[in-house]
Amino acid sequence: MDRLSEEEQKEIIEMVPEVANHGIMRPPLLHLGSIVLGLLLHFVWPIRLVPRAVNVPLGIVTVLIAVALFVYAVRTFRTAGTPVPGNLPTTTIVRTGPYRFSRNPICLAFSLVQLGVAFCVNSLWLLVTLIPVVALMSYVVIAREEQYLETRFPSDYLPYKDSARRWL
Repeated sequence: MDRLSEEEQKEIIEMVPEVANHGIMRPPLLHLGSIVLGLLLHFVWPIRLVPRAVNVPLGIVTVLIAVALFVYAVRTFRTAGTPVPGNLPTTTIVRTGPYRFSRNPICLAFSLVQLGVAFCVNSLWLLVTLIPVVALMSYVVIAREEQYLETRFPSDYLPYKDSARRWL
């Protein structure tokens, strides 16, 4: 395989974006907007998601799992010395903790929070409004982050991408 000249290497480095997520599509804001929309729809036209006997326990357990996953993922990032927000430059590929099983445990935690709220409120609408957010996260936000990481850390990220699933 041919080695890249110093000039070609500089061109590639210049093409790598400084951060993974420049845009307004911040995962917490997407989920918050989705929850607000789901609650508005629920109050206008309530549709139950699960039987009343199980909605609150199921919701609480789901939210607690989401919070635990979020805390574990953030601590793992901090231990590795890389920032959590996508609008800051990534310094390393993290493969430990929940990142052994999921490349996006924080996004998974946000989705589980919304699912838990849907159970607690017992609203099908909160589940319905989660679907486009998960699609947007998968096909826009995460796809952009993956492209950034592939370009910034090609020898580290590509094998990791093959070893851990995107969501779960």
